[in-house]
Amino acid sequence: MTTGWDTDQFMTDISEATMVMLSVIRNRGLAPGGFNFDAKLRRESTEVEDIFLAHISGMDTLARGLRSAAKLIQDGSLAELVRKRYQSFDTEIGARVEAGKGDFETLEKLAMKWGEPKVPSAKQELAGMIFQSAL
Repeated sequence: MTTGWDTDQFMTDISEATMVMLSVIRNRGLAPGGFNFDAKLRRESTEVEDIFLAHISGMDTLARGLRSAAKLIQDGSLAELVRKRYQSFDTEIGARVEAGKGDFETLEKLAMKWGEPKVPSAKQELAGMIFQSAL
């Protein structure tokens, strides 16, 4: 997984690291592969100590991201919010569409029959609060 690719930057953003590590956990790891720390001496910090510190900071950031991701998964609040947001995907028609068995004619007929759908709140602010509380 490459973050900051070809910019000679190491990950320092805990939020970004948490999103990355959520993806790693959900995908059961990175195999085959790992994290690529692009460490060329073309940045403004060119001393060996700078690159050494950048590696430490990058690894610490990923470790903190992993801890935050684990908190979010163990808590389950964010996953529950997402589940509720997309619960219509679990209905009969939602399951048919996800399985590739829904066609536009059927969907059009249902839309005409049901009328304008009520769009539920995505609870974006709550999701942001839950995410930030894990950092």
